[in-house]
Amino acid sequence: MGGTSSGITEGFSGAVGHTPLIRLRALSELTGCEILGKAEFMNPGGSVKDRAALGILREAEAAGELRPGGVVVEGTAGNTGIGLAHLCNALGYRSLIVIPDTQSAEKIGLLRSLGAEVRTVPAVPYSDPNNYVKLSGRIAAETPGAVWANQFDNLANRRAHYASTGPEIWEQCEGRVDAWVAATGTGGTYAGVALFLKERSERVRCVLADPHGSALYSWATAGALHAEGSSITEGIGNSRVTANLEGAPIDDAVRIDDQEALRTIYSLLWREGLFMGGSVGINVAAAVETARRLGPGHRIVTVLCDGGDRYRSRLYDRDWLASRGLQQPLREPAALPS
Repeated sequence: MGGTSSGITEGFSGAVGHTPLIRLRALSELTGCEILGKAEFMNPGGSVKDRAALGILREAEAAGELRPGGVVVEGTAGNTGIGLAHLCNALGYRSLIVIPDTQSAEKIGLLRSLGAEVRTVPAVPYSDPNNYVKLSGRIAAETPGAVWANQFDNLANRRAHYASTGPEIWEQCEGRVDAWVAATGTGGTYAGVALFLKERSERVRCVLADPHGSALYSWATAGALHAEGSSITEGIGNSRVTANLEGAPIDDAVRIDDQEALRTIYSLLWREGLFMGGSVGINVAAAVETARRLGPGHRIVTVLCDGGDRYRSRLYDRDWLASRGLQQPLREPAALPS
């Protein structure tokens, strides 16, 4: 996906993918494992969702569903909408984004700056007919010339990762991957990579990371959808098994609480220089726990989904965190330059 051997890409879409793997030095040394983060924040739209957005648009074009001047409608927690808005600008479409009003002001503002038509709606459960995903589907059906991206249940999402993210990881690791660890919202990133890696080697351990408030941890470990607690993380976790997640290999699952996720993203900033979003905290903390379970000497790959700039007013604001009963981590002396 994207890129050429000469290093010259064809527009925005050509720059999607081919992100580096970053060795997380401090956590690798701490665990005795090699913990690697796929740097998806380096995609041109700033997140892993650029891949799904491009895959969905290309398949809609190939099927004749999306024509020049058409409208792309999606319900999103932000990043898929941002990727779609960029790509629609680049490819000659309009974008209409339905987003819960609980998402960060940075993401909502960015969508509007990109020229998307943005409709913020109350956050209600998926069972509610006014849930943002269901509402976006109805709007698409009622809008002439529109297609519904439907990232949760459109298998073009996971096919994009099966075709690009998985092969990139396998090639970058020269075929030595002991575990793949990722949280999931739509299921596309986790499932696409897991399916590809398992085809290459059955011994790759695929681990689902999940925040509190999501039902996927209990589904993966006990076979029943049951949610406990809540989380401030955006765009991951789910109350249902999406079509993209259905049938994906899951060998283990790890649930991470918000305070541990915060400690992780602050540690990544202070020790690695990486300014990351909240789901990265879930992913990397789960990778550390997977390293503990496997023992030293293993190579574990996770995904650095997006950067912290989209969450500055929340995850990096002491007062906002305190209003949610969370403590802003303090910088440890060991993290300071000597």
